[in-house]
Amino acid sequence: MKDKQIEKLIKNESKRQESVINLIASENDISTDVREALGSVFVNKYSEGYSKARYYGGNEYIDELEDLTKARALKLFGISEKAWGINVQPYSGSPANLAVYFALVPLGAKIMGLELAMGGHLSHGHKVSVTGKVWQQVAYGVDKKTETLDYDEIRRIAQKEKPAMIVAGFTAYPRVIDFKKFRQIADSTGALLLVDMSHFAGLVAGKVYPSPFQYADVVMTTTHKTLRGPRSAIIFSKKEFSEKIDKAVFPGLQGGPHANQIAATAVALQEASTPAFKKYAIQIIKNAKALSDELVKRGLRIVSGGTDTHLILVDTQSQGISGGQASDILERTGIIVNKNNIPYDVRSPRDPSGIRLGTPTVTTRGMREPQMRIIARLIDEALNGASARAIQKEVTNLIRQFPQHK
Repeated sequence: MKDKQIEKLIKNESKRQESVINLIASENDISTDVREALGSVFVNKYSEGYSKARYYGGNEYIDELEDLTKARALKLFGISEKAWGINVQPYSGSPANLAVYFALVPLGAKIMGLELAMGGHLSHGHKVSVTGKVWQQVAYGVDKKTETLDYDEIRRIAQKEKPAMIVAGFTAYPRVIDFKKFRQIADSTGALLLVDMSHFAGLVAGKVYPSPFQYADVVMTTTHKTLRGPRSAIIFSKKEFSEKIDKAVFPGLQGGPHANQIAATAVALQEASTPAFKKYAIQIIKNAKALSDELVKRGLRIVSGGTDTHLILVDTQSQGISGGQASDILERTGIIVNKNNIPYDVRSPRDPSGIRLGTPTVTTRGMREPQMRIIARLIDEALNGASARAIQKEVTNLIRQFPQHK
């Protein structure tokens, strides 16, 4: 590379990723094939519009690419082209959710989503997001005792508030969602149901997490996280909503799609259709349970008592430190997590009471339950004041045995 400053930054970041235990639940290591597609000549092409209806010439292969990507997505999740429309052009998850609302929810109407501090996402109508400024958020939470979704309470809120759309999905909720109950609640109030499966799409593809397609009107997913693709998004919608959503994406909110992202998404979807990926998805959850169980044995409090998915919420106040402090301590040892609010948190999101852990990346690198128990021990020792240098040495020795996914 001629630009030596950028080349140096790339090399430094590559070295950093290679040398740490990455427990960020929303990150993963993509394959070299996905990266090759992402950096391909498709990045050069403008292709406003949709297949066979572009505003620029020279889109023969873009059309073929977009059609192929849609077909792979439908096949991966076992849904029919007759019943479902699909849009693979959204740049990322938040713009994709915005497009769904823009298409289907009247301006100023109510969107009902999981409260941010309880594990929801900014784009589910939170007040600091544009989705909470253009629409009204009606928030639901989790039960204070069990720290899990209380569907009777969600029903009560929905019947009182009459939202136009209910969002089922999370960014920091460790349990399986009952989509059938959400469907029943939506039907009882006349609401549409959007499932944001960004975090667990790879688990659905691997058939270790329930599929939402039987119950949802719209399903949105990012393509990174557990799906192990590029940073992009896909919107699936019942046919009756697809035309409105397509118009909301383009020309409503976006210009030309990023064809290189679409190409990389196609590669990731193909990889996710293999038997090896199903084994990977199974192992993600085994690893999360092993990590959670070992942390509990060591005296850390896990929100909701455990996990059914790829992520774990740890209450670091049980160790006498904040989530921000815990994140900083662990980063100095080479263990990367993110600070995170826990349900009914009394602390600020800037320095909350917990940390969020996830197993997608370490599973991609080949780690299994024995390594999770080692990582749990290292986390416990670090948070209880052990030498950062000594722990970092163990981290280095462990990570060298498991090179990045190729």
